Amino acid sequence: MVAAALPAAAQAQAKPDPENTLYLDTTYGRVVIALRPDLAPKHVERLKLLSREGFYNNVPFHRVIDGFMAQTGDGQFGNGTGGSKYPNLPAEFTSTPFVRGTVGMARSSAPNSANSQFFICLDAAPFLNGQYTVVGEVVSGMQFVDKIKKGSQANNGTVSTPDRIVKMQVAADAK
Repeated sequence: MVAAALPAAAQAQAKPDPENTLYLDTTYGRVVIALRPDLAPKHVERLKLLSREGFYNNVPFHRVIDGFMAQTGDGQFGNGTGGSKYPNLPAEFTSTPFVRGTVGMARSSAPNSANSQFFICLDAAPFLNGQYTVVGEVVSGMQFVDKIKKGSQANNGTVSTPDRIVKMQVAADAK
């Protein structure tokens, strides 16, 4: 079988590109994310830049909804209202579906408002298709994402004592 005929996740497992792979370490274990610069080059570059700056280290999973997603990436306030020192990014929407393990960029109701926050789908979320930017997919460690503390439905998934990213780094830089 030719590599190009494989789905992106299979290609990432077959021949990972360390420059486009993130290691997201949790207290439960390492989550490996294959980034998709072919879909969202600006968003992928932002995640890599912020990872290299240590922005995501110790950042909480502030909003986690069982059966939907785990959101993190607010290194400014930690509660979902902040971003980074960089400007918001223009939308890079595609037809790539949001399925279990998809990593997408969080944003406000304005399409061009993604900045630093991202989420990992815990299940398929087709209502997000074409409306949010897909930046990658979990290729290993989804069992650790499943263990992240969930928030209450009454509080829109807000977690009172959230789990945190221990460290996030670009695989090419991993020590």
